[in-house]
Amino acid sequence: MLSDSILPLRTSDTALTAISMMEELKVSHLPIVNNEEFLGLISENDILEYNKLEDPLGNHKLSLTLPSVNENQHIFDVVKVFSDLKLTILPVLDKNNNYLGIITLRDLIYKLSQTIAVNNPGGIIILEVNQSDYMLSQIAHIIEENDAKVLCLYISSNPDTTKMEITVKINKMDIRPVLQTLNRYNYIVKATYTDFNNIENLKDRYDLLMNYLNM
Repeated sequence: MLSDSILPLRTSDTALTAISMMEELKVSHLPIVNNEEFLGLISENDILEYNKLEDPLGNHKLSLTLPSVNENQHIFDVVKVFSDLKLTILPVLDKNNNYLGIITLRDLIYKLSQTIAVNNPGGIIILEVNQSDYMLSQIAHIIEENDAKVLCLYISSNPDTTKMEITVKINKMDIRPVLQTLNRYNYIVKATYTDFNNIENLKDRYDLLMNYLNM
């Protein structure tokens, strides 16, 4: 997932150089690296608040000191850091904390699209269950006994309720047999996306998002 299109800045580079690179690359953050040592991320807001474009970056105070992930961390950890800090890029370090490169938001979204099977045809079912009643094995068994396979599954929960939403994508466009079995097991089906046009619309929206991030 490491991008080879964005080179790190050095402390001797000016804020003007940084802001020009951000505009060109359509990002709001850039890493500062001396040799292989990662020193931190500088943001567009850091530069605008300091407001001395000719000064070297070494003079700037960084609001984001050392946000990064290790090369062996899972993509879910990457998503969490991106989300928590509202980043547009994320540095990756090796086990010795040396800088390896960065992950861009665009590359992250592309990788997630593969993880959640955006490009695979199939139907989508959204279930609502109580947390105490959730059994992945039972849901998978219901789907598989109707000659279908789970392509991806993820869970959404709200801390203010004991309910969970389970979104399942299966490899069948005709999900009616699965729905009938789910009803027999008293599952609440909140929504379904089953026809080819709906699946194509989801893919089209993903393609539009990727084109926007690549502008």
